[in-house]
Amino acid sequence: MGATQLLLVRHGESIGNAAASRAELEGAETIDVPVRDADVPLTETGMRQATAVGAWLSGLDAQSRPTSAWTSPYVRAASTGELAIAQSGIDLTLRVDERLRDRELGITDLLTTRGFEARLPFEAQRRRWLGKFYYRPPGGESWADMVLRARSVLSDIDLIDDGKHVMIVCHDAMILILRYVCEGMTEAQLLETSQRSAVANASLTRLSRPSGSGLWTADSVNDVSHLSDEGAPVTTHSGGMDDRPAH
Repeated sequence: MGATQLLLVRHGESIGNAAASRAELEGAETIDVPVRDADVPLTETGMRQATAVGAWLSGLDAQSRPTSAWTSPYVRAASTGELAIAQSGIDLTLRVDERLRDRELGITDLLTTRGFEARLPFEAQRRRWLGKFYYRPPGGESWADMVLRARSVLSDIDLIDDGKHVMIVCHDAMILILRYVCEGMTEAQLLETSQRSAVANASLTRLSRPSGSGLWTADSVNDVSHLSDEGAPVTTHSGGMDDRPAH
């Protein structure tokens, strides 16, 4: 047996999200973020989005509510979880697990797509050859590396939260990787999923597995209706440079 429901929540909009999108639009080569990735906080919009998640949680009946909660240690994710739980009124302890952290970009960190091509042309060529799933930037991780983390944390969730409904607050790339593992996707299916639409900030993806074992079924994906219901803006920012849908 293991967990029977997963609620995957992407963190609310962060200052890094806003800076990255602005840099891409302006054609800049670098992204202006004053703190390390782990310390990037939410914007005011991101906090509103997190509170909207909490309001949605408070409206669930007792049988549908999460009974356990896990989060990435990165500030933008942990803050989202804390704000959501506080707003929901549900008695949940947020368990922090470093395996749920965002993808580590190594030497490509803080580079826009243009900056990557201009400053690291050999690496850009390697990425095109290997593809998004297997390309590992020096000092960073590939999506395949993240899969190892995801399998490990899901195994522990099954052991610790047997039969429970589990909320996981993390990052867009990790949500895609968790779905890859849980739904038994192939590389091609994962890439198609990432290209179809970006994971929105504070979006909800619900997976179920009533038996507590085997593959999961996606009941809803990238749902943002709770944001509109609470008057919170809907924002879609891709994560790191290598996590954008293009390619």
